[in-house]
Parts: sequence; structure tokens; C-alpha cells
Amino acid sequence: MTLAHEDAVITWTEPEPIPLRATVIVLPGRGESASVYERLGRRLANDAYRVHALDDRTRAVEFLAKADPEKPRVVIGSDAGAAYAAHLAAAGALDGADALILAGLPTAAAAAPARDWEGELDARTSCPTHRGRISREGVRPGELFTDLPAAWFDPAVPTRIALPVLGLHGRADGISPLETARSWYAAVPRAELISVAGAPHDVLNDQTHRTVAASVVLFLERLRLGADLAPIAYTERTLP
Repeated sequence: MTLAHEDAVITWTEPEPIPLRATVIVLPGRGESASVYERLGRRLANDAYRVHALDDRTRAVEFLAKADPEKPRVVIGSDAGAAYAAHLAAAGALDGADALILAGLPTAAAAAPARDWEGELDARTSCPTHRGRISREGVRPGELFTDLPAAWFDPAVPTRIALPVLGLHGRADGISPLETARSWYAAVPRAELISVAGAPHDVLNDQTHRTVAASVVLFLERLRLGADLAPIAYTERTLP
């Protein structure tokens, strides 16, 4: 696996000589830089997924165009990155994307009430390692509590998304409550929603990040086999 930095983009590549399985483009949330997603990027790259994390989420289409068209191309958005990706997909403007993964999706333009830095940390993550990291770098304090463009939240957005969607949402998300997220995903023609026990807003980087990353890989593996996302593993029964 190799790591490259270029123009506010961090790329993690598949380990040689393992062939590429898919390209994943990560769009950070409010106040976040691409470096926040190092843990996710490394983990997915180890499974032969090439990951580009973008400081500037408006470059998503550019990186989709650069990716290998013979392999699936997936956009992962967190917080504002999720809302932006959904908005583009609804408008038919994510050329080349085969699926969306939306984490901690906001469902309204108005921001949650502002908190101090300790309160923001609590809202973002309960993972001690991640809290320590974003206390030092990677996050601009306070931006999580800024409003988002109203156009991203047109009620028709979820109904117009033709791509398959995987939603990841913390059950303890105080920025975007799970109940409102459930209603949003229910309006998407092809969506699956995974709620994560105890997780706050930054579900990709919380204490359950390994479980969440595994859920992402399972979705990607199903996508590689076809757009119908047929199951690969089945739970036959629960053992006593």
C-alpha cells in the first residue's frame, strides 16, 4: 500500500501486486480535512480498494473521471460530504459513480446549536484515539455548527437518486438524529441503512470504526458482483 499527497488530496493505493478492486472517493464533512480519514483509507486500501480523500469535495467528479472505468467507482460522503454527494446524485451530476455511501447524513440545512470544543468532540466521536487526533489537527473547530446550502435538502433529493445507497448512521447522533435520517433513506429507491449502536455523528471514525469499515467492505464486495447487490453471506440461524 502506498500513500500520496497531492493538491489537498490524500490517496491510499492497493498493495502490489494485488489488482485494484474499486475506487473510493471520500468527501469530508464540515470542518474536516482529508487527513481525518487516514484510518479508513488505510483499511480499505489493504483490501485493494484505491481511496482518494479530498479536502475540496467539489472535485468529486474530477476524480470519478480519472478512476478505472472497468472497476466500480464509489463516493463516500460524511456529514456535509454526504449531503453534497446526495445532491449531486439526485441531479444526475455524479458521472461515473456506481454507488453512494453516506455517513452521518444531515437532513436539514440548519445547523445544530453551537457547542464549545469539548461539546463538539462529544458530538463528533467517543473514540479516544480519534478525539486526540482531531484535537491536534484535521478539524477546524466550530464549523460543524454552520448551516448548509438549502438546495441540498430539497424534499425531492432522495426520490431522485438512482444509484444504490448505503447509509451509515450513529444511533447516538446528536447532530443529525437517526429518526429523521430513517425517513430520508425510506424515500430513496435503492437504499440500505445501517445504524450503529452508541455511535455519535462521525460514525466512520468512532470506537466501532472497524465494524463500520467491515460494513463498507461488504457493500463494496457485493457491488463488484453486480448492481443488484446480491447478498454474499447469509445468516442461516442464530446459535444458542
